Order: sequence, then structure tokens, then C-alpha cells
Amino acid sequence: MSNYHRPDSKQIQTLKDIANKLRIHSIESTNASNSGHPTSCCSAAEVMSVLFFNTMRYSVSEPRGPNNDRFVLSKGHAAPILYAAWAEAGLFPTSKLLDLRKLSSDLEGHPTPRLNFVDVATGSLGQGLSCAAGMAYTGKYFDKASYRVYCLIGDGESAEGSIWEALAFASHYKLDNLVAIFDINRLGQSQATSLGHEMEVYQARLEAFGWHTTVVEGHDVEALCRAFYEASQVKEKPTCILAKTFKGYGIPGISDQDNWHGKPIGAKSEEALKAIKENIKNSGPHSVIPQQPSNDVGPINLSAKLSQAPAYKLGENVATRLAYGTALVKLGKDNSHVVAMDGDTKNSTFSLKYKDAFPDRFIECFIAEQNLVGVGIGCATRDRTIVFVSTFAAFFTRAFDQIRMGAISQTNVNFVGSHAGVSIGEDGPSQMALEDLAMFRTIPGSTVFYPSDAVSTERAVELAANTKGVCFIRTSRPNVPVIYENEEPFEIGKAKIVKQSNNDKVTVIGSCVTLYEALKAADTLSGNGINIRVVDPFTIKPIDGATIIECAQATGGKIITVEDHYAEGGIGEAVAGAVSGHPNIVVKRLYVPEIPRSGKSAELLDKYGISASCIVKAVESMLSS
Repeated sequence: MSNYHRPDSKQIQTLKDIANKLRIHSIESTNASNSGHPTSCCSAAEVMSVLFFNTMRYSVSEPRGPNNDRFVLSKGHAAPILYAAWAEAGLFPTSKLLDLRKLSSDLEGHPTPRLNFVDVATGSLGQGLSCAAGMAYTGKYFDKASYRVYCLIGDGESAEGSIWEALAFASHYKLDNLVAIFDINRLGQSQATSLGHEMEVYQARLEAFGWHTTVVEGHDVEALCRAFYEASQVKEKPTCILAKTFKGYGIPGISDQDNWHGKPIGAKSEEALKAIKENIKNSGPHSVIPQQPSNDVGPINLSAKLSQAPAYKLGENVATRLAYGTALVKLGKDNSHVVAMDGDTKNSTFSLKYKDAFPDRFIECFIAEQNLVGVGIGCATRDRTIVFVSTFAAFFTRAFDQIRMGAISQTNVNFVGSHAGVSIGEDGPSQMALEDLAMFRTIPGSTVFYPSDAVSTERAVELAANTKGVCFIRTSRPNVPVIYENEEPFEIGKAKIVKQSNNDKVTVIGSCVTLYEALKAADTLSGNGINIRVVDPFTIKPIDGATIIECAQATGGKIITVEDHYAEGGIGEAVAGAVSGHPNIVVKRLYVPEIPRSGKSAELLDKYGISASCIVKAVESMLSS
């Protein structure tokens, strides 16, 4: 610490003044909206003042510039003080703060990237640190840049397991460019937190997780300046600053009192503002200019294509999960910013192929799927990487909240889920994704791929890499025949008719394993003089309604969907929705109707009504009715 220069008395007072101005802005803006969390802002005022006006390096004119330090407000309900900090930094007039939570304003109740100074949406608590860890990993290992990442965490949200997943991850990867600040103000939403102000317990836990940990008085500006400087000198460890604070600090009769969470100060505002203003020595504009960042990195190219076209033989048996790994390596050869990560299932999802080819661009996140998703979202911020996140599709359900928050964060992360449906066989229902299509279809702006062979899988990976928003690729465990030529073009929202004749009686729609069951059924039925049209939708969202309607009209208005998925939210419902405006089209749906059990793949397809023989019966029944 010999190089530490204590800020002079004028700088210390300026930082104190700014902290109190941030309090005033937070109180006034929440009063104007008659909602919000001013007391949660007040506990963090000194932390925010020191961070934004003494510690962080950033350009106000380019808030999301690639060289800037990053800041994540994990306790997103304290959004008013984040907005106030940027207004005091000069990004926009402080008068705009009074538009908080209005429909016409992007200063929403919790921060989202609609604002040009926000990287990830927060407010669903416990998620910010994972995103920050992804940003820090990118900075240290991919960009190899000097920017640092700061994450402000509420003590209440530290009860979330995802926080501790992120703490373990950051320590394991020695993210010494990451600083977490715990705002330990003792009070949660409805009562005191479980640890209150037991700072020594927090410290013991953080140190046990391998973090350099400092306890400070969170309203002491000089102590915070020193702690942040110390963090910048630590090597091979992330730093946690445990700030002992008081909720509503500075407000007489409200500081450290229960029942003030999420409430504007209202009638007590005059007294509160008077007391805070008395602590401000210079009420005029401050002269602090944020430190400018180093010019370490610049814009990068985020388009990617397969370095080689698919190279399969028609009829060759290849699992789509294996084709995913092959395609990922090809993308990596074309663009060095492709990044893959997994949750210790890489030898099953075949992301292992990418790790073997590009070990420096693969992140093992271990069995911690919430953190896995958060790290992916963090890595993708500021357009620094093309991110693919893989695990068993069933395990993404654990991270659904992170995924939906990713959509609100305008992320471009690509999720790849393997081991879908009963076709995985003996592992049983805990491993069988049977709700994943429904889950990802509900995500706003998402694209849901369900490729049926190796060729279409490789093209799905390529398309996903170049598609904005959340993408999901469903891959399967069983080997399936290659049915498409290597040069076959694929488009999002364009289905493929894989079997047809001039006198088809029913259109059958399936994907991957059920598409092949449909083709088997077509062979059986043709022997009985019945022809069916077989359609591969390729993307379940968007679904190709035009092709489906055209096929249905050519087959007497009769459609059968067959899917290795539960009834709700999968192929059947997507198709039914696409044809809902056409009264002369009837959709019969085959799906897994109950929680399945272990067994051989073929046995399970038959038992749960989605095998070739079941399709044959469904076609015959539909034609006889």
C-alpha cells in the first residue's frame, strides 16, 4: 500500500457532497414517481460516490465503450441512485431523474439495457455477480485488457445460491479484475437479514471462498477510497469489500428502521432533505471528471460462418449433439471470438470438441447452471464474444430466471440443450428434457431450433451465431440418419417437406427422432395404400405457418404433430397456433402424456405414443373418423 495516496480533504469533502446529492436525487425521484426504494439507495450513496467519482475509469460520452470499467447493480431496486450517479457524471440532466418509472422514460423501476449505461438487467436478485464474473473473465482472458468490473450486491440477495456459485467461479479462475461490494445494511424487505451486521461471519465466508476480503464502514468515504485502491493491487484473487451500512442512512427517524423498504419518503421528505443538505458543504456543481480508460481494445467482428460445409454421407448415423460439437469447432476456426462454456457435461453435449480445439476459448462452469447462464450473459455484453452455452436441456430449467432476465438484458447468448425427451432411454425422467421447447418459446424474441440431422444441426449453429436475441438449439442423444445433402440451405422460419406425393392424405410434422418415426410410419402406410406428407419444421419459433398451412390444405386439412415433449408449449401447440385462423384444418397431437420412466429408447417411444406404430394408428384413426 506504499503507493496509496490519500485523497486530500477537498476531494474527500467533494465525494461526501456527491454522496448526499445522490441521496437527494433518490428521494426526490422516488417521491415524484410515488414508488421506489430510496432507503436502499441511501445505504449505498458513499459506495456509489467513490466508485463513480474516484475509482472507476470510463468515458461519459461512450457509456458502454469497450475500454470502460464495468459496473453491475445487482441490487437492481436501488436503480434511482445508479441513475443519479450517471446524471451527476454529466450523461444527462439531473432534471430527467424526476421522470423515474414513467411510461415515457427509460429510467425504469429496475435497470435494463434500454439505457446506454446498463449492460445487464437486474432486479431479480442474486444474478448480477454471475454476469459481472462473465465480464471479468472476458476482460482478463479474452480481451486481455485493463478494464475492471465492479458489482454492488445487497446483503439480502446474498442468501441466493447463485451468488455463491459466482463467488466460487470467480475465485477458481482468479478474477483479480473483479470487485464485489456487499452493501450490508442489515434490513431486508420484510425483516432483518439472517446475519444482520455480523461482519465477521460475512468475512469468514468470503475468505473461505477464496476472495481477498476487506471490511469497511460503508459511509466512510476515505475508507472506501483506500479499499478500492487496495483491490486494484491484489493479484490472482477477486476482491470483496464488505461495507457496513445503514438502510436509509442520513434520514432522521428512518435510518436503520424497519418497514421502509420500497416506500417513498413522502411526508417526511422535507425533514429528510433538510437534514441531508445540512451535510453538503458545496451545493453547486462539482468539478470531478471521471478517470479516462485505457485504450486497450476496440470493436470486433461478431459474424461467423462454418469454416467448412457439412461433410456427411446420406444415411450416415450421427447424433445431433455430436454435430453440434463439430459445427462449433468450425465456427471457432472462422472467428476467434467464439466462446463455448458448459456445466460439466461437455463429454455428453460434445462441447468437449471445442475445448480440445480451442482450450483458451472454453469455460468450464461446473455443475452450477444458474451461474453458467449468468457468466454467458456477462461474456456476451458489449459485443465482445459470440457465446454458446451447453448442458442437458433439462438442466436449463434450473436457470430459467437467468434466461428470462437475459432476454430483458437484450443478450445474444446461444443455448444448446442435449438429451431431449424419452428417446434418451434408461437415464429416466430426471434427465429427460420434456418442457424445454415450451420454456424457450416463452422467452421474448427467442429463436428455437430443433434440427433433425447432422447437416441441419451444423446450419442451426451457424444461424444462431448470427442471430440477435436468445437462441436455443435442441439436440438429441440417439444417432439418426443424415437425410439432407451437405449443400442443403436452411433458413430460420422455413420448414422442409421431407416426403410428399400428389395424393397425400395427412400431413405429419415431427423433429429429429419423431421425424424418423414419421418416415417409418410413412413407409408402413404406403404399403397399405395411404400416403402421408412428412414435414420437418427446423425452427419451432418462428414456426413456418405458411408451409404448414399449404401442406394441410393439400392433405384435406388434416395434420398430426408428433413430438418427444410434453403437450404444453411444444411442436403441437406451435402448429396449432399457426393454423388457428383456418377453420378447415384439424390438428391431432401426439406427445409424451405423463412423467415417463426408464427403459430402452424404442420402448419408451412406443409406450408414450410417439413411435412409428403410434403414428400409423393416429393416421388411420384420423382418416376413418
